[in-house]
Amino acid sequence: MENRGSGVGNKSFLSVEGALEKIVNDISVVSTEETSLTSAINRVTAVAIRARRCQPPMAVSAMDGYAVKSTDVKTPPSKLLCIGSVPAGSNFRGQLKSGEAVRIFTGAPVPKGADTIVIQENVVANSETFGSEITVIKGEKRGIYIRKAGLDFKTGDVCIPKNKRLTSRDIGLAAAMNVPWILVRRRPRIAILATGDEIVRPGEQTSKHQIVSSNSYTLHAFLTALGADVQILGVAPDDTDAIGLLAKEAEGSDLLVTTGGASVGKHDLIQEALSAQKFGKNRLTLNFWKIAMRPGKPLIFGKLQKKPFIGLPGNPVSTMICGLIFLKPAIETMLGLEINQEVEVATLAQKLPENDERQDYLRSYAFKTKTGDQFVEPFAKQDSSMMATLAKANCLIVREPFDKKKKKGDLVKIIKLDTFF
Repeated sequence: MENRGSGVGNKSFLSVEGALEKIVNDISVVSTEETSLTSAINRVTAVAIRARRCQPPMAVSAMDGYAVKSTDVKTPPSKLLCIGSVPAGSNFRGQLKSGEAVRIFTGAPVPKGADTIVIQENVVANSETFGSEITVIKGEKRGIYIRKAGLDFKTGDVCIPKNKRLTSRDIGLAAAMNVPWILVRRRPRIAILATGDEIVRPGEQTSKHQIVSSNSYTLHAFLTALGADVQILGVAPDDTDAIGLLAKEAEGSDLLVTTGGASVGKHDLIQEALSAQKFGKNRLTLNFWKIAMRPGKPLIFGKLQKKPFIGLPGNPVSTMICGLIFLKPAIETMLGLEINQEVEVATLAQKLPENDERQDYLRSYAFKTKTGDQFVEPFAKQDSSMMATLAKANCLIVREPFDKKKKKGDLVKIIKLDTFF
């Protein structure tokens, strides 16, 4: 099995980079659908969006004031004859001549013949009656306070690119472009199946020997925030038939994700259950199942029912960190997005021992000093069952295999944790 970049002697262990490459290379972009503007937030565009109109469609005033000829107000004070008024949404039918002015309001089209707007604060007008005289006490340069036609965008301009996750700003822009419907990637359908005799749902009666299921719910929230349509299939006991029965319900999904049962213990039955004859030609074809990573060594990837399958480890922190490192890029690939995993640099606030053969992801807290320098401090306990520590963390320190010990003040790589993670 491939072992690129891990520095690991055991060939059965795949590097994090090698595992990620295999996953994203085996995942396809999902199909498209149309959505309305009110349902478009966080969706991903399937095509570039072009403006269907010019904005503004004509030259308009940027201020309340008077439309004039710049040559008439070069040497104030200038006395002009007010020949009319034009509010936004209206139009002045005549044409401005020298010595004339038109009362104008923000957003109103500039009358023919005018080339400048004098703001109302710079005009003395005893009356706004047509035919009354105004005095311009401060002149303006030609073109001032006039928004030219197409200042924002022109018909046919690509204002929102393909493969863009839509923000509220994008949706407002699309509305201004007169685009009521947007072609987007449909939400990837993700099925989640938890396994384990000891696992019970939140709110169910528990004994001291049982564990309340958290993996399905943290993954559901995380993947939903990434733009997926997520279904929780339930909790399967440590029984191959039960696991296989629930897994078959994921047949219409784009990706099945299981948690727990991915290792080689007596009760780790995922591979056996999904390779059973009942799946026939659609049974699990294994790509890899062990990676040089902590937390998260027992991670399975393959095809089940001819669709991608990822088997995550059962410990909650392992599940979520593997979700960040592998599931997030998988969803981004399905949506046609570039994989976005920004790595920053921070200064260690405490020393670290040397690392072993696995790439390590330490739950940590990053902070900035008054001088703007970024420091990071890993939590003392890194047990992969401790969800409270993950919830408190705002970043992960990334340590490559066989990384040398670090002293306080050394630089390390970190991955910031988004607010929705």
